Amino acid sequence: MQFPATGPYPSRRSAVMADNMVATSHPLAAQAGLAMLAKGGNAVDAALATAIALTVLEPTGNGLGSDAFAILWDGKALHGLNASGRSPAAWTPARFAGHKAMPQRGWESVTVPGAVGAWMALSDRFGKLPFADLFAPAIRYAEHGFHVSPIIATLWQRGAAILKDQPGFAAHFMAGGRAPEAGERVRFPDTAATLARIAETKGEAFYRGDIAEKIAADAKAHGAALTAEDMAANAPDWCGTVSQSFDGWDLHEIPPNGQGIAACMALGLLSHTPIRELDPDEPRALHLLWEALKLALRDVEEHVADPAHMGLTAADLLDPGYLAARARLIDETRAQDFGAGAPRAGGTVYLSAADADGMMVSFIQSNYAGFGSGVVVPGTGIHLQNRGFGFNLRKGHANEVGPAKRPFHTIIPGFLMAGGAPRMSFGVMGGPMQAQGHVQMALRTQLWGQDVQTAADAPRWRVTRGLGVACETTIAPATVEALAALGHDIALEAPDAAFGFGGAQLIHRLDGGGYAGGSDPRKDGCAAGF
Repeated sequence: MQFPATGPYPSRRSAVMADNMVATSHPLAAQAGLAMLAKGGNAVDAALATAIALTVLEPTGNGLGSDAFAILWDGKALHGLNASGRSPAAWTPARFAGHKAMPQRGWESVTVPGAVGAWMALSDRFGKLPFADLFAPAIRYAEHGFHVSPIIATLWQRGAAILKDQPGFAAHFMAGGRAPEAGERVRFPDTAATLARIAETKGEAFYRGDIAEKIAADAKAHGAALTAEDMAANAPDWCGTVSQSFDGWDLHEIPPNGQGIAACMALGLLSHTPIRELDPDEPRALHLLWEALKLALRDVEEHVADPAHMGLTAADLLDPGYLAARARLIDETRAQDFGAGAPRAGGTVYLSAADADGMMVSFIQSNYAGFGSGVVVPGTGIHLQNRGFGFNLRKGHANEVGPAKRPFHTIIPGFLMAGGAPRMSFGVMGGPMQAQGHVQMALRTQLWGQDVQTAADAPRWRVTRGLGVACETTIAPATVEALAALGHDIALEAPDAAFGFGGAQLIHRLDGGGYAGGSDPRKDGCAAGF
């Protein structure tokens, strides 16, 4: 990996190098993580303090009502954690009869929040510091206030316009009847009290105590299905990872119910193409990338769900013979609108942390759409995710809504290994962009040798429906023209605060020890270390 003084893309940042590091989307949250490392904590402590602080500092993307996933290297082995919550037990298909689609907002989109369970599980198994210590920065920001950053202010205003009438939203997020402006100080005393209660009970109050009872009571008051029993039944799963090899390195993702397997599938497809012979920004390379990701994403949309309901396995989707056959569908001379294949049956925040002892953590948590469901439980500061929208209503589909079931998830942490050793902890938050962003970051850093900041700065794209591809306006006009000639329906979009092109955070292990960190200029955050 090279670290040029000036890179090939416009940038205001350079890669950050240090022995201990945090990379995330808000500078104050990064400092919360570094504070844990400075007092003797490890990368897990740093990741959790960062994640907890982000629930206060970046409420547009996550909160106490979020879900979470993690991949971590503990110094000897790689671990994967699925802390996505399940649907209420009363969510039968009949409950949504008459709906054309799952509700996107309000109480009928709320599933059990799993993020607090992730904090509990990770701290208990791998943390060094007392659980309560991890909450101190977040509680301080919530009690004493923080200045709203520019991008978050834009998202806050957009979210408020949509969600102001949802239960509890305006009272909590619109002090004085409006969303805050950039630079304005905001305080969340209710959130501070809830965080303190979670800290002192090691999370038990959230799932089996007074906080769970408040959530359930508010659900009942609005005719929603979520109960105290649903909350008490929550349990994260140590699920391991799925992986795909490519030229001596391995991309690891969380297994279904998430979309991470699409990134592994795309790499497997690309291994059968001339991608290695090409430069990262030339039209032929982009064409191959787009076609491979379309093939992978069409399969994921059709087949991925709660693994207990899939009817096939991750191994079926990653079967080398199946991927080779699907790769043969790619035509280098034209774009195609692929359908799903048939394997044999069988609004988010991201952060990375690494410490001088070699532990690395890839962590993501999200309320799904901006501010999630829009529902805020009175007196608690808890705004609840809308992951129920991830289900569908197609009778018999693996991802059809059902009781106590995990929905299809977009949020995914990524991790690269090479020769049995950790290489890079990374993620690219942003809805359906995430698997596509993982492929872009992995290939730019590993195949094409770009440093982590250059990879984050590079122009991005995302395949959409049919032959559609959205491209950032920074992609060269001649490249766009060449790809359009192959039949791609290209829409040019300026990078914006909605993160249609994702927000990347990357920490790469250096050969001589230490790490290089990169942080997306499309976000407010940073990579920081010591």
